[in-house]
Amino acid sequence: MEPASSTPLERDARLINAREHRIKPGEIAVGVVIGRTSEFFDFFVYAIASVLVFPSVIFPFVDRLTGTLYSFAMFALAFIARPIGAFLFLWIDRQHGRGVKLTIALFLLGGSTMAMAFLPSYQSAGVFAILMLGLLRIGQGFATGGTWDGLPSLLSLNAPSERRGWFAMIPQLGAPLGLLVAAAVFAFLLTTLSPADFLDWGWRYPFFVAFAINVVALFARLRLISTPGFERLYENRELQPSPVMEMFREEGRTVVLGAFAPLASFALFHLVTVFPLSWVILHDEAPARFLVIEIVGAVVGVVAVMLSGVIADRIGRRTVLGVSAALIAVYSGFAPQLLGKGDSGEWTYMMLGFLLLGLAFGQSSGAVNGSFSAKHRYTGAGTTATAAWLIGAGFAPLAALLLASNFGLIAVGAYLLSGALCTLAALGINREWGRKSA
Repeated sequence: MEPASSTPLERDARLINAREHRIKPGEIAVGVVIGRTSEFFDFFVYAIASVLVFPSVIFPFVDRLTGTLYSFAMFALAFIARPIGAFLFLWIDRQHGRGVKLTIALFLLGGSTMAMAFLPSYQSAGVFAILMLGLLRIGQGFATGGTWDGLPSLLSLNAPSERRGWFAMIPQLGAPLGLLVAAAVFAFLLTTLSPADFLDWGWRYPFFVAFAINVVALFARLRLISTPGFERLYENRELQPSPVMEMFREEGRTVVLGAFAPLASFALFHLVTVFPLSWVILHDEAPARFLVIEIVGAVVGVVAVMLSGVIADRIGRRTVLGVSAALIAVYSGFAPQLLGKGDSGEWTYMMLGFLLLGLAFGQSSGAVNGSFSAKHRYTGAGTTATAAWLIGAGFAPLAALLLASNFGLIAVGAYLLSGALCTLAALGINREWGRKSA
């Protein structure tokens, strides 16, 4: 067996941290939450801007609905680019080490996000503004493919056997926390600036903030991957990248089924975050008011994600995934229509949605990662996550808005139902995932 690659800088960093002979799960958890929150903050800053800003600034030559659809098409570009970035960054990981890979990926992610703050408007730059937005969005997706650091797997390996459900949900906290911060920043700007100032320069501020958050996240994660505990798991291949084609040959079935297992939560993910914001704004409702609903929903989501860990440790992760998918299927039959029922309907739709999202999303990654062998755990977990986001989330806002605008909100429920059925089917095919004893 060839030794794992490691750059001299990484080896020096490990010597600096040599006083810590074992990584504490609590330290790993903090690093994971910081890292994931920074990624999702970038994600939601763009997602919110794709509803509030880009239809007016980048696509002013079409009506509001068409401009939002164009913006959501741009949104999907990152998910298409992400697998390409993942493959390239895996090669960088094997050749130059994880620290090099993470540094390049996070600076590219933060740089692509921050550069959006300097985007010219269509009125000043024409088609060039659209091309720049598309290029920077591809840069975000490409970079996200390299941000997989193995820390969730490291967290799982260091978790007590009776608390694996709890530790599996910790990386998932980044999504509602990232949404909470991003929505709060935009809500503040909308309420303190005039509409003209917000569209002229105010919307650019959150993209600057994203770069600073990425730098903090980078140092938090580099500190963890330079510790002796990570070195030990890296050298014995438990956290070492394996060749992608070899992983597919040996464990491709797990990747394919694993990509479909979380579709219920991934479909719901965008149907309570991005899509409803676009729907209410298209119907002339105040965006700041709805962002407040999303902030409260994100708090509910944080609590629900944590609750999923407690429940999973009692009844098993697979059971949590199955029951939550069934509940999402029920939710899909009536909830989307509530968006057309005024203030009370919107609050009901969002709070129920975030509750179900937290329960399902909280265990959507932990149940699958444990199914890979030690040899392919790092590459398999990252590849499965990339495929799941592409299939389940990349086109969700675009598809939901297209369906709702042409066939009504009931069609959105049908779309969500298809995701729930995919999760139940994947769990039914592989009955070993996420059992309590796993």
